Amino acid sequence: MLLIPALNLRNGKCMRGKEATGDPVEVARGWVEAGARRLHVVDLDGAVTGEPANADVIHAIAEAFPDVPMQVGGGIRNEETVQTYLNAGVDWVIVGTRAVTTQHFVNDLCLEFPGHIMVGLDARDGRLAIDGWSKLSTHDLLDTARHLERDGIAAFVFTDIDRDGRMRGLNASATIELARAVAVPVFASGGVSSLDDVRALADAGEENLAGLIVGRALYEGKLDLSEAQRLADSLAG
Repeated sequence: MLLIPALNLRNGKCMRGKEATGDPVEVARGWVEAGARRLHVVDLDGAVTGEPANADVIHAIAEAFPDVPMQVGGGIRNEETVQTYLNAGVDWVIVGTRAVTTQHFVNDLCLEFPGHIMVGLDARDGRLAIDGWSKLSTHDLLDTARHLERDGIAAFVFTDIDRDGRMRGLNASATIELARAVAVPVFASGGVSSLDDVRALADAGEENLAGLIVGRALYEGKLDLSEAQRLADSLAG
């Protein structure tokens, strides 16, 4: 199970909540030097506008760390954006809103870019949120996940939006329920705050629980990346 630092981008800066933490490439460098085996990058502006707003920064991160796998989400709503990111060295793109609202979109992407399409499932009480979490849809989390899995996606990123950024602890039960409903890898996000979250997922024994995406807890020093990864490695085997 991987511990994956999150880099949330707004106006070209890496954010910690509502505050900028510094140059994104240098922030990424710090996590790579701390042992990060993958990076999770989100274009916050793009998630709201529906088109990439921090693409140059994302390209710079991919260029600086070509040996570190990277997944990118936020504003990815057409094939051209996917192709541009993959050409820049991004390994996976994460589709959110259009995966929920547009039938066949994910299937078409998976056919064109096999192995490179992940889907972000952002939910509250089992219902999926769209448009940068500004709207709550009527789509059921598990039913949608099963449908998208059949389209051939590489993995899911599941976020409990009521917990994201609040460091109240991961919604382990909902994450485990999703992992048991599908066979593809599931990455947990939202509220990861301590080693207890690592243990909670590891203890579930679900092989497709592939990792935890961590943001605020790392930036505020509540969780040590190296220590958490060592724990995850030890619990895995």
